[in-house]
Amino acid sequence: VQLQASGGGLVQTGGSLRLSCLASGFYTAIGWFRQAPGKEREGVSCIRNRDGSTKYAESVKGRFTISRDNAKNTVYLQMNSLKPEDTAVYFCAASRNGIITSSMLNSYAYNYWGQGTQVTVSS
Repeated sequence: VQLQASGGGLVQTGGSLRLSCLASGFYTAIGWFRQAPGKEREGVSCIRNRDGSTKYAESVKGRFTISRDNAKNTVYLQMNSLKPEDTAVYFCAASRNGIITSSMLNSYAYNYWGQGTQVTVSS
């Protein structure tokens, strides 16, 4: 599986960005994770292939939306109402195994990782 994340940038508080993850190969789920300087990697959102189930971190619920375009092999993360605390490097990751709902935001459930894309939200 190869993953290519894009769409990061600099935006003001309250602004929006859409991240894209182009994925090739077989996978069962795509997750978005982020890591801010000095902090641990955090699961942000995930979408599971078999049933389209999604999951969000509490910190982004109501602001972020994950979606997929199967024809384009791309998973999107629409980020609205961005806050300075959303500033981080965002990574997309893919799982090759069945993934249960409780594990959808856990990094250990993912086998493949793309390069990160920087998101910076200015105050």
